[in-house]
Amino acid sequence: MRNAVKDIRTARGWSQSELAERLQVSRQTVNSIENGRYDPSLPLAFAIARTFGLTIEQIFFP
Repeated sequence: MRNAVKDIRTARGWSQSELAERLQVSRQTVNSIENGRYDPSLPLAFAIARTFGLTIEQIFFP
């Protein structure tokens, strides 16, 4: 699944560590999501969307 996590994160000036802290996951998890090596669980996808103030569809796409 492709996503725009890195683009959205960097546009906000957040580091991977800062996003990881906001999501209460490891920086490695954020890195894996951004690089498409890991598809987040549905609860984590909702947490990412909530953190960015966007919908899941605006962040994740097929």
